Amino acid sequence: MPVEGGKTDMERIGLFSEMEYVTVGDKYVSAFNRPFNEAASKNKQMLPGGSKEMSNLQAGYFDPHFVRIFEGEGYVSLNQVRRRHMMEEAKKNLGKAFLPSSGDKKPCGLGSYYGTLGGPVPFFSAQSKPREKYEAPGKNLYTNPGKKGTGYGYANITIGKQLTHSADFYDAPKLNYKKENEEHHRLIKGAPFKLNLYPREYFDTNPYSSEKPLPPIKKTEKKELLSHPFKPSSPGKKAGGMKAGTFDPYPSHSADPYVVKLANQISSKGAKIFHPPGGPKSRPIESIMTMNVKRALNMKNYKTASVQSY
Repeated sequence: MPVEGGKTDMERIGLFSEMEYVTVGDKYVSAFNRPFNEAASKNKQMLPGGSKEMSNLQAGYFDPHFVRIFEGEGYVSLNQVRRRHMMEEAKKNLGKAFLPSSGDKKPCGLGSYYGTLGGPVPFFSAQSKPREKYEAPGKNLYTNPGKKGTGYGYANITIGKQLTHSADFYDAPKLNYKKENEEHHRLIKGAPFKLNLYPREYFDTNPYSSEKPLPPIKKTEKKELLSHPFKPSSPGKKAGGMKAGTFDPYPSHSADPYVVKLANQISSKGAKIFHPPGGPKSRPIESIMTMNVKRALNMKNYKTASVQSY
């Protein structure tokens, strides 16, 4: 429908014309009863003869009859050609075939030299070499058998003698130091020597010494720490379309009666109202926030999703 300014709804949205409805008035056909390939059941279809398999029959070939490579050639036997070749090769021999005087000799066991050209090798003979007469060494040193024990908690198992026990007091160093200190003070006669003549004129005076009295100590002011954190009197107001969250109060209503402007009140520069030329029309798009909400909130998690996560 047209709105103020003379623009229709289609021009305001940015579309040139309304989309067509192709299936208006068609009968509803469910997806279950709808054919998979509707064009395959209409008009004439191409019917191939089916696939052919390779066989000895002529139906397995593309040609209607078997075509020979050579027409009218003679039959050649391969056995006959092979025999002729063997006869030609036998004519090249000068005499009869070589035959050895005797067959190969087979060994009669592991390590046997029967059938070899060189015969047995004396170096690999199994006979033992002549050796000198064995003389037994002298007897070893006879000692007492080792004493049993590891050394911890067993007596008389070491080479030396067992150590004697000596008493060791717990506070022996402390008692010895006390005795030596008492003996040292007993030998001292009189008080330690002290010199009262201090040569002040030969040394610099203390630059930090002063005869003036010191000023009173300044007391640092301690800041009072708040025991409780600051808490506003009431929480911030949320904007709800009624100016409840603004600093200023809602403006008062001013009466503005509807009055038709006279012809003399309109400016004389132009009788028509200025309308800017129409720029490039854009299609309605979705905002980034709407796309993120659709991605985060879908049909699988809309029950478990909370408002705070968004």
